[in-house]
Amino acid sequence: MSKNSPIGIFDSGIGGLTVARAVKDLLPEEQIIYFGDTLHLPYGEKSPESIRKYSTNITSFLKEKNCKAVLIACNSASSVAFETTKSNLSQNTIVLNVIDPLVEYVKTKFEDRTVGVIGTKATINSNIYQDKLGSHCTVKALSTPLLAPMIEEGFIDNKISSTVIEEYLKNNELSNIEALLLGCTHYPIIHKEIEAIYSNLVEVLDSNIWIAKALNEELEKNGLCSEKLAAPDEFYVSDKTASFEKSTQYFFGKQISLTELKLD
Repeated sequence: MSKNSPIGIFDSGIGGLTVARAVKDLLPEEQIIYFGDTLHLPYGEKSPESIRKYSTNITSFLKEKNCKAVLIACNSASSVAFETTKSNLSQNTIVLNVIDPLVEYVKTKFEDRTVGVIGTKATINSNIYQDKLGSHCTVKALSTPLLAPMIEEGFIDNKISSTVIEEYLKNNELSNIEALLLGCTHYPIIHKEIEAIYSNLVEVLDSNIWIAKALNEELEKNGLCSEKLAAPDEFYVSDKTASFEKSTQYFFGKQISLTELKLD
C-alpha cells in the first residue's frame, strides 16, 4: 500500500460513475479503478445474499489491484454488504460506503425536521436510512424500483422519465418533507428533474460530494494522498454494453476504454 496505489470504486452499473466523477473532480491526482457489475444489475432487485456474493467477488479483484481505498458506490451494496466488504479487505484498506457521509450531513442540517428517502427495494427494505437517522429526524422512505433501470436504459430528461419520477414523488409516503435524499447513485443523473418537479421547494441531496470529501479526509489522515497521477484510470465491466460505453463518455468527456471481466 502506497500513496500511488489506486482507489477502487464499484457499483452494479452506471450509477457509481457519478461517484467516480465526483472523486476525480475533487482528487484529480488519484488513479481510479472502476468496476461496473452490469451482468447482475440492478442490485436493488437482488437478495442480500446475492449482493454480498457479488460484492465479495469484486472486492477480491480490487484487493488484487492493491487498492488503498474501496468505495462502495451503490446504496444497495452499502446497506447490506458493507461489513462483508470490509472483512474481505486488508485492515489497512480504507473502506467507505455512500450512505454514512450523507447521513452525517443530514444529522446536522435537518435535526428534528422531516426528510424523505428514495432508493431501490434492497436499500429501503434494509431500513438503513431510517435506523441511522430516526433518532435525529422524521424519515419517510419510498422504494422507487423503476428509476435505476430507467436511467440505465437512457430514459433521462424526457416525457417518460418525468412521468415516472413525478408518479413516485407525489406518493403520500413523501408528503410534507423538507429534503429528499437520493438513496441510489443512479439518481444524481436525474437530480435536476427531481428539483424541477419540486420547484426547488424541497432540498434534494445526493451522496457524491460527501463521499468524495470523506475519502479525501481519510487519505489525508492516513498520509495516502497521491502527489501525481501514477497511472491511467481503469474501467471494468462484467458485461460490456454500448449504453455503458456511452455513459462513461458522458461523465468523463472522452472515449473510455472498457475491459470486460467476468468474476464468477
